[in-house]
Amino acid sequence: MRLTAKSQLAATLPQKLVEELLEAHAEAKRNLYLRGLRLSEVEGGRFCEAAFRLLEQITQGSFTPLGIALNTEGIIETLGGLPNGSYPDSIRIHIPRALRLVYDIRNKRDAAHLGDGIDPNLQDAALVTSVLDWVLAEFIRLYHNVTADVAQELVSQIVTRAVPVVQDFNGFLKILKPNLAVRDHCLVLLYQRGEEGAAFKEIESWVRPQMRANLGRTLIGLAERKDLIHFDGSRYFITRLGQKEVEARHLVEPTG
Repeated sequence: MRLTAKSQLAATLPQKLVEELLEAHAEAKRNLYLRGLRLSEVEGGRFCEAAFRLLEQITQGSFTPLGIALNTEGIIETLGGLPNGSYPDSIRIHIPRALRLVYDIRNKRDAAHLGDGIDPNLQDAALVTSVLDWVLAEFIRLYHNVTADVAQELVSQIVTRAVPVVQDFNGFLKILKPNLAVRDHCLVLLYQRGEEGAAFKEIESWVRPQMRANLGRTLIGLAERKDLIHFDGSRYFITRLGQKEVEARHLVEPTG
């Protein structure tokens, strides 16, 4: 799906900026899952630099060359001063303000410490990646010629859990964690698949041979007794409860 987004956006916007945007977005999400929280914010800044240049290109027909420092406040002011109706409000107002929030967090919150035992880095990284999701969805909505809901679904599939322990071999998902139990094996697979889910035959082909005998029973237990996954009659999907289970137990993190 990332290739789909890239091809659609690059049909209208500079390919190099689109690539920078998507790569920074993917890395920010990956670092959040791996608890590389400060790195998520760094990639958030990189994402912003690509996004600001896209806004320049869209409204001015050119952008600040890569490697040259951006005048972000000037860009925000210029975009906000464009006449109503000249460009969508997202281009003039909403995206620039969202990007400024990410920049502020990256630049001004790094040394913050809360006295109540809450890690500000986790709070900040979660907010940054959520904003990045929204901004990317807006670009796709505006330049992919689809509704906001379809754009968000595409974004969800693009960032479908950049799971470090899952490697995709032309559609075959291999989990690089040999000692994972079958229950957790299934959860990680469905976590990686996100909203796309997976059919029984797909899961059966991905799990290790010794796991296949009782696979049906395992999936029934996860769905009917634990509510960690959902079966719609043809495909299995991880639930929000299942996502929390995977993240709380760090199942997607590589061994060692």
